Amino acid sequence: MKRAILLALVFSLVSYAQNNNPDSTKPNQPTQEVQQKQPSKWYYGGTVGFNFWGDYFYLSVSPIVGYNVSPKFSIGGKVQYSYINDSRYDPLELTSHNYGAGIFTRFRPIYQIYLHAEFDYASYENYSVYTPLVGQPYAESERDWVPFLLLGGGFVQHVGPNASVYVEVLFDVIQDENSPYEDWHPIISVGGGVGF
Repeated sequence: MKRAILLALVFSLVSYAQNNNPDSTKPNQPTQEVQQKQPSKWYYGGTVGFNFWGDYFYLSVSPIVGYNVSPKFSIGGKVQYSYINDSRYDPLELTSHNYGAGIFTRFRPIYQIYLHAEFDYASYENYSVYTPLVGQPYAESERDWVPFLLLGGGFVQHVGPNASVYVEVLFDVIQDENSPYEDWHPIISVGGGVGF
């Protein structure tokens, strides 16, 4: 349900941007010759995610930077950080700081569609909660480094002269046993970018 709301919000923004293009409302204006600046080969963007429900709070940020090697092919990198606070195991309060980095490549067979391949390496703090017959519950944590090979694609839509939004669907093909993602479930991201 939350994914559907996010997708509806993104497509509403896209429709709003297309319908409110100031150039489309003035078709008979004389054009002025303006010296066009060469577009940058660099682009920036990322995603911010959050989830809060009852005693569970999750916040993540994942900025990216990319370079257009050609009009159809780009490479880039990203860093990621997430904070989790979980108070569902009263009286315990579990806090995690997860982080990692990755490199990616994108190929655009047509302007608005891209294919995406990405290798990530991330550190996750995993908790095991124990409830003994006598005494208070307690938790033990272990930090694991998890590799990911994400394959998939996305759709990008410009919403301004140099800004865009995108929807991306990726699948982890390594399926490491310590991965937080369930087997072969899609990883759906909605984000924004500048210069993409």
